[in-house]
Amino acid sequence: MDNRNFERELNEPPRYDARTYQPLKEEVEFGSYPPQTVQSTVVVMPQSPPVRDHIIWSLFNTMYLNFCCLGLLAFVFSIKSRDRKLHGDRSGAVSYGSTARSLNIASTVLSILFTIIVIVICVIQVQYVVQVIQQMSEAENNNRFGYGNGK
Repeated sequence: MDNRNFERELNEPPRYDARTYQPLKEEVEFGSYPPQTVQSTVVVMPQSPPVRDHIIWSLFNTMYLNFCCLGLLAFVFSIKSRDRKLHGDRSGAVSYGSTARSLNIASTVLSILFTIIVIVICVIQVQYVVQVIQQMSEAENNNRFGYGNGK
């Protein structure tokens, strides 16, 4: 570390010798320059929340839960909502976004209900088939050992 001897009193200003300090050659007055105008930028933020187009939800419903093409319709309305939003038509974007949301809700609910109903029907059918197989196996065992023909 460089240790230099900086000993001066803090109460007096620094000393300049004639070799390093040169006064200004001419005095400059700030009043002689023309006044400058300050430019400011104003950013106006919208007060209302942004329009939601539900495009991700619509795409998901189109790919996975497309019950009676409701997911595809929701995707179409989402695209229309996004186009209206980009063109600056807020009321049209809100209208198409609301329709897309309603179609997404309908598609999601009906697809889930349809899936649950199919699972319940499959479980009931499997139980019925197992019961019929057990009855046929008991009847075959009874016939094999002579219990079923009345002897």
